[in-house]
Amino acid sequence: MGTAGGSALRLPGLHGYAAEFSPYWPGRVACAAAQYYGIAGCGTLAVLEQNEAGIVLLRSFDWNDGLFDVTWSENNEHVLITSSGDGSLQIWDTAKTKGPLQVYKEHTQEAYSVDWSQTRGEQLVVSGSWDQTAKLWDPAVGKSLCTFKGHEGVIYSTIWSPHIPGCFASASGDQTLRVWDVKAPGVKLLIPAHQAEILSCDWCKYDENLLVTGAVDCSLKGWDLRNIRQPVFILLGHTYAIRRVKVS
Repeated sequence: MGTAGGSALRLPGLHGYAAEFSPYWPGRVACAAAQYYGIAGCGTLAVLEQNEAGIVLLRSFDWNDGLFDVTWSENNEHVLITSSGDGSLQIWDTAKTKGPLQVYKEHTQEAYSVDWSQTRGEQLVVSGSWDQTAKLWDPAVGKSLCTFKGHEGVIYSTIWSPHIPGCFASASGDQTLRVWDVKAPGVKLLIPAHQAEILSCDWCKYDENLLVTGAVDCSLKGWDLRNIRQPVFILLGHTYAIRRVKVS
């Protein structure tokens, strides 16, 4: 399935949508991919590792619809969760050759985003969907704990705060960035961040008040949650829509 060439590995017929480093294994990466740009066909979760020989394919799992995002467990080095075009989330165990271990199917349209909480003392997963909702999950429970409604467009990105327990951000085609608290109903903060669809957002690891958004208008914007009237920075230079942003 994979063809390696030095520091590159190609997955023929697949288009990558997300890549996430393992929090346990240096050099190990999980990739979520889909056939035919996610419009039709199947999806593949590929687990890759870099060693002296280059990049090798450790394990791959196929799903019957495109896979758009992947997140590693923060309490089990072998477990991952993917989100799919059929609206479902899948739990995989890389120590097993087959899977998934479990499938959650509640979203009614594409599940485009999934993220595992990073703050201590909680094991929660958030998913975002084209059905305009975000859902909260406990991987040990077979159904969602809560559904968050408010966006007026598809949700492209849902990301946990690495600092504040129970707090996550969502980015949407309705041109807004929103911040939510799982312990409170309704949106905590609404930021009209771009005059275009927002495809991605991420938190700063070293500043709990800083978020970055990337949008169809080809710009990146930084937002200080204490003062949302205007961005703290705007980064221009891309000539196409920004589909994924990561803060180091």
